[in-house]
Amino acid sequence: MTQDTGKPSRRRILGTAAVGVGAGLALGLSGGVVLGQSSSPPPPPRIEGRRFEGKVVVVTGATSGIGRSAAIAFAREGGKVGFCGRRQHLGQQVEDEIKAAGGDAFYVPADVLKEEDVSAFIAKVVDRYGRLDVAFNNAGITLEKTLHEYSADEWDRVVNTNLRGVFLAMKYQLPHMMAVGGGTIVVTSSSNAIATSAKRAAYTASKRALVGLVQAAALDYAAHNIRVNALLPGTTDTELVRRVAGMEAIPDAAWKVAAAQWAKSNVPGLGRMATADEIAAFALVLASNDHPYMTGASLVIDGGKTAHGG
Repeated sequence: MTQDTGKPSRRRILGTAAVGVGAGLALGLSGGVVLGQSSSPPPPPRIEGRRFEGKVVVVTGATSGIGRSAAIAFAREGGKVGFCGRRQHLGQQVEDEIKAAGGDAFYVPADVLKEEDVSAFIAKVVDRYGRLDVAFNNAGITLEKTLHEYSADEWDRVVNTNLRGVFLAMKYQLPHMMAVGGGTIVVTSSSNAIATSAKRAAYTASKRALVGLVQAAALDYAAHNIRVNALLPGTTDTELVRRVAGMEAIPDAAWKVAAAQWAKSNVPGLGRMATADEIAAFALVLASNDHPYMTGASLVIDGGKTAHGG
């Protein structure tokens, strides 16, 4: 996700046992979501092989979080990866990391709110690699307010980033996929599209709309051998979540202890957040040819959150 957030509300969620944080730590969230991380989650699923050998992949919102993990994973499995995001210093770090590991990738500064940025990003990838096979449209933001508190501009910023940004990406990706006889597109929606929480109206509306967009696109482009699916992650340990929690300035060790303690009592199901690598692994599953009959689907990866009702 890109990193814009509104000023979060505050509520006390931890007592005096938050080691490294101190007694009475208050985290900046409401609504019972976006916190909690086990200090030692299991490793993400690994599928041996290079499923994207010879494939050209684009990833939006890839300078941090799920997008970053996915860009690295696509390159590790042989993909030639073009990725975008707004923060150039982070984008360059991701590119350097991929290249240091022997992968082929390059970063393009781009904001999915700007059509000219999106079209230029896709054009640069195709100019460099000659084709486009896979897209992971992941960029998104959140802003936590009750509905009447949003300004029209704030509402538009969330919805346009999360929904219009995906439309623009697909608009410029699809002709290149049709030109090579097919492709796969994965879109990051959210488990909030199924069961949401307070102060998430714009986020939930945009993420639920993405499910409909994916279904419509899957039907529109099935005849072109292009599959389109949605990934619906639950609460995931990303920089965005940490910022919304108001805890970006505390040490990593303190964050893990405090968030894990909170998650154990407040996150339904597995009682922890996903890691970005765990969610990225499923993005690769949807983007690969492992399941060629799957299109128009919404894959929920939320540790049991929606089974509990949200």
